[in-house]
Amino acid sequence: MNSDGLSRRGFLAQAGLAGVALGLGAREAGAVEPFKRTGAPRLELSLAAYSFRDYFAGGKKAAEKTIDMKQFIDFCAENGCTGAELTSYYFPKDPTDAYLVDVRRHAFLRGVAISGTAVGNNFALPKGEKRDEQIASVKKWIDKAAVLGAPHIRVFAGAAAPGLADADARQLCIGALEEVSDYAGTKGIFLGLENHGGIVAEPEGILEIVKAVKSAWLGINLDTGNFHTDDPYEALSQIAPYAVNVQYKVEIKRKGKDNEPSDMPRVVKLLRDANYQGWVALEYEAKEDPWTAVPAALKAMKAGGFGAL
Repeated sequence: MNSDGLSRRGFLAQAGLAGVALGLGAREAGAVEPFKRTGAPRLELSLAAYSFRDYFAGGKKAAEKTIDMKQFIDFCAENGCTGAELTSYYFPKDPTDAYLVDVRRHAFLRGVAISGTAVGNNFALPKGEKRDEQIASVKKWIDKAAVLGAPHIRVFAGAAAPGLADADARQLCIGALEEVSDYAGTKGIFLGLENHGGIVAEPEGILEIVKAVKSAWLGINLDTGNFHTDDPYEALSQIAPYAVNVQYKVEIKRKGKDNEPSDMPRVVKLLRDANYQGWVALEYEAKEDPWTAVPAALKAMKAGGFGAL
């Protein structure tokens, strides 16, 4: 064999090894340790479309007042939000690329960044068709997020299927997240696993999963209202260093107690202590009318340190 052939073979072998190394690097450089961010913390203000869930098409109050995604973006612009979290539930079923591009254009012209989107899924299912469908659905929305220009997708772990131990469900979730996180990385999109009850109802559970996945494209979607422990703020402080997105709730619920107003200064402090730099989306779930309560909450958040250094 001539030297050119050997050189070509050597080049292909080196390229193959480099590809493997890049793949391993993406996995090994992930969230095993907290994210290392230089500079000062930044808490950029966004608003989740879920806040108006009852008023999108099909919502409980849509008959009396409706809103679509462009109007929601307008609402964000008019209320001083630099970002908008466009929850996937409120798009038309199976939205076309043309529709997503049109929404992206509208947001740009209103000066509103699309901070992310959110999907509903359950990865705590036994291996089989239903779990495969969940994985395929998340991958489909990764593609849509890329067209939309959304840099982050909120995902769930899910609740263990009947007869499945939580530990086994977490292992199944880890496997699914490895697959979808690797795919998200090819599109440059972060996935944020939310602390959303089930197998991630405690900080130890969600940290076990995120650390095991070891993906450079997986972090935590920190929801300030979803830990119902004796001290939710202490639980939030444990996961804050792994946050890639934050959803702020105006209320919290301690174990065995009724809802109470969120301690905003304490939330701001724990995020700054973790040197979080990214979006904080108000996700309004309290009982008051969101049309009046959300603007007031956004004003309070801006006064309290969100949307500022």
